Amino acid sequence: MPYSEVAATLTDIGTEELAHMEIVSTIVRQLLRGLSADEIQAQGFADYYVDHTAGLWPQAASGEPFSATVFQSKGDPITDLFEDMGAEQKARTTYDNLLRLIRDPDVRDPIKFLRQREINHFQRFGEALGQVRRHLDSKNFYRINPAFDKE
Repeated sequence: MPYSEVAATLTDIGTEELAHMEIVSTIVRQLLRGLSADEIQAQGFADYYVDHTAGLWPQAASGEPFSATVFQSKGDPITDLFEDMGAEQKARTTYDNLLRLIRDPDVRDPIKFLRQREINHFQRFGEALGQVRRHLDSKNFYRINPAFDKE
């Protein structure tokens, strides 16, 4: 990011996103603690258990393991900020879906908190996009990659 005020915003959000992972991991760990082998099988968790016991292994609901390939950076501030905004909306939708399925208030409350943070991040990325645009030619925001091209 060639603009320090936007870079600072990205650093803040990135740091908070790592904390989100810690919150989700803690929820999962608390839900797994003390389960018997029969409970693990009855809840459809046996395949995961075989590979990871009750250890944390980030993966999608489909079973696809977490990978750095989910970070879709192009090195162009406008492109990347739109990608970031899309990622926040996808995360919010995932939290919405979880909230439709989960009844336990001890799980719902932190999920609601995380959902709200995704909304806040979406707004902050939008503000960051506005800051980037103010640095560019207002008639054609997309004529250059400000992180790479010289005017």
